[in-house]
Amino acid sequence: MIELDGAGRSFKVRRRVVHAVRDLSFTVSPGEFVGYLGPNGAGKSTTIKMLCGILTPTSGRVRVAGLDPSRRRTTLARRIGVVFGQRTTLWWDLPLTDSFELIRHLYKVDRATFRSRLDELAETLDLGTFMRTPVRQLSLGQRMRGDLTAALLHAPDVLVLDEPTIGLDVVSKASIRDFLRRLNAEQGTTVLLTTHDLGDIERLCRRVMLIDHGRLAFDGTLDDLMATAPEQSSLEEVVTRLYTGAAPAQ
Repeated sequence: MIELDGAGRSFKVRRRVVHAVRDLSFTVSPGEFVGYLGPNGAGKSTTIKMLCGILTPTSGRVRVAGLDPSRRRTTLARRIGVVFGQRTTLWWDLPLTDSFELIRHLYKVDRATFRSRLDELAETLDLGTFMRTPVRQLSLGQRMRGDLTAALLHAPDVLVLDEPTIGLDVVSKASIRDFLRRLNAEQGTTVLLTTHDLGDIERLCRRVMLIDHGRLAFDGTLDDLMATAPEQSSLEEVVTRLYTGAAPAQ
């Protein structure tokens, strides 16, 4: 905190420690599709960054695909895919196809495997009409499909999604949700999804975790989550109750 006197002559700084994530423990098994919820500032992004090796926890132990993310970040990058809905991993001024080619080199994917994988993803995500369009000219829905493709070109075991449907129209959301559902069901890709769009949770996730003030407030099935509130409550009402502490944490 910074304090300033009325005349603007002096100030003093008071520091306090804020634990973004504290005493947080969970395990996600191979093939699960898990929703990771929480209000703004709850610790979701910090968790994701620790799982990806961007941040190093001050205590405790993190393992993703059997690897310590902060110590084996390069190796881990070949085992996971990450999509941040509000940021792109694509090259802004390059055509989409050129971004994919650069990603092939970064992940050292052989050309035959890359071609086969890209053809499959391009057909599934309907990229054909804008593959040669610069990323900066793509709509949000098109860019999101491009980012998903980029995250999956190296066939990762784990896919981490941070707000993948933010700002998308109804049709684009439905398309991406259907793709993610089939990816998990048919290829067994483990998916951890953070989102404020509860439609994503209802349509995709069998398990839900809720974090608040850096601590795990709920971990269970979607049915378990709904059971924490009176009957006939909507998912939005249930989650709001948990966010505000009106329902008991499990």
